[in-house]
Amino acid sequence: MSTPAGPALPEKAADTTAEQPWPVRLLSMKIGEYVERMSVLWVEGQVVQLTRRPGARTAYLTLRDPDVDMSLSCSVHVNALDAMPGPLTEGARVVLQAKPAFWTQRGSLVLDTRQIRPVGVGELLARLEYLKRHLAQEGLFDRERKRPLPFLPRRIGLVCGRASAAEKDVVENTLRRWPSARFEIRQVAVQGANAVAEVTAALAELDALPEVDVVVVARGGGGVEELLPFSNEAMLRAVAAASTPVVSAIGHDVDTPLLDLVADHRASTPTDAAAAIVPDAVAERHGLAGARARGRRALAGQLHHERRRLTELSSRPVLADKGAFLRTQREVLSALRTRARHRVEAAVQRERDRVGHLRTQARTLSPQSTLDRGYAVVQQARGALVTDPAALTADELLRVRVARGDFGVRVLGAQTGDTGGA
Repeated sequence: MSTPAGPALPEKAADTTAEQPWPVRLLSMKIGEYVERMSVLWVEGQVVQLTRRPGARTAYLTLRDPDVDMSLSCSVHVNALDAMPGPLTEGARVVLQAKPAFWTQRGSLVLDTRQIRPVGVGELLARLEYLKRHLAQEGLFDRERKRPLPFLPRRIGLVCGRASAAEKDVVENTLRRWPSARFEIRQVAVQGANAVAEVTAALAELDALPEVDVVVVARGGGGVEELLPFSNEAMLRAVAAASTPVVSAIGHDVDTPLLDLVADHRASTPTDAAAAIVPDAVAERHGLAGARARGRRALAGQLHHERRRLTELSSRPVLADKGAFLRTQREVLSALRTRARHRVEAAVQRERDRVGHLRTQARTLSPQSTLDRGYAVVQQARGALVTDPAALTADELLRVRVARGDFGVRVLGAQTGDTGGA
C-alpha cells in the first residue's frame, strides 16, 4: 500500500523500521480491520458508569471486571436498555452480547452492545457456591490456618465505609469496652465497582503497619448484590495472605459472605466485632478484684494453718521442756556406751580364754614338756642331734639337755646296741 505522495509503506507490521514507519492513521486502520474480523461474543462484568442523554439513541457504559482493575467502554442502543426487565444501575452485574469495534478516530476499543441481560440472584448464588467449594478444597476455610486474636491489640485497623454506621458501631463499642483502645481507620468504598480494589488496598496498607495487631473489615447489612464484593475471590485471597489476624464484620447475623469463612474470626455484626477484638475493662477489673480476693483468702488460710501447726508443735513436751530432748539423748548415749563396754569386755575375755587355751596347747606340744617327762636331748658339739650311736666317735664330747638344764658327757667307746654310754 502506498500514499498518493510518498514512498511505498511496508505491508506488514513486522516489516516496519525506523526509516519506514507506519503513520498513525494506517496503524489505526490495520487495528480496525483486525478487530472487525472478531465474532460477536458474550461478556460478563459490572457496570461502573452509565451515560444516557435524553433524546439520544445511543447510551454509553463502562464494563469493569469485578476481580481486577480492568474495564472496557461499551455503546448500546437505548432499545436494548429499554428491553431489560428493570432499569440498569451502576454496580449491577450484567451479561451482554457485543461486537468488538475499534474507533480509529479516537484510537479506542469499544464493545458495540446488542443485548444486555442482568445476572440474577440465583445465578450469583450458584457462582458463589461454586467458588466456596473451590476455596474449601484449597484449604482457605480450614480452622488450622486461622490465627488467634490478640488479647489486647496495640492498635486496631478498621476498614469501613465513609461515615458509615458500621464504623461508629465498632469504634464506640470498642471504646466503651476498653477506653484506651487506638484505631487506624481506612475509609473506602464498601459496595460498587471500586469496593474490591479499595478494601484490598486498605487491608494491605494496614497489614504492613507493625503496630496494627488486628484488622476489622466492617460493613452494614445489604442485599446479595451489595455484599458481593466481600465474596470476591481476589479479596478473599488477600485476606488469607495477610499476616495480621482479620475479623469479618459484614452485615447482620443472617448475612454470610465468603469473607466470614476466610477471616480468622467472624463477627455476626460490627457491634459483635468490638467484643471480639478487646476485652471488657469492667469485667477484667471485676475478675482481677475477685482473683485478688481469692488470693488474699488463700494466703490468710495458709497463714492460719501454718500458725496452728506451729502452736501444736511448740506445745509438745519435747519443745515445752527444752532439756527433755537432751536428757533423752544422753540416756540413749549412756546406754550405748554401757552396751559397747560390755561387748568389748566380753570380746576381751573370749580372746583371753582363747589365748590361754592356745598357751596350754602349745605347752603340751612343746619339747620342754617332753623333757619334763624324763627325756633328754643329746647334741654333738656342732649342735646336731644324736639319733644314731654309729655316728659318734670315741671320746667325743656331747651336750645333754634335760628338763632343768644341760650337762656335758664324753663318749667312752662305740656301741653297737640300742643303748649308748657316757
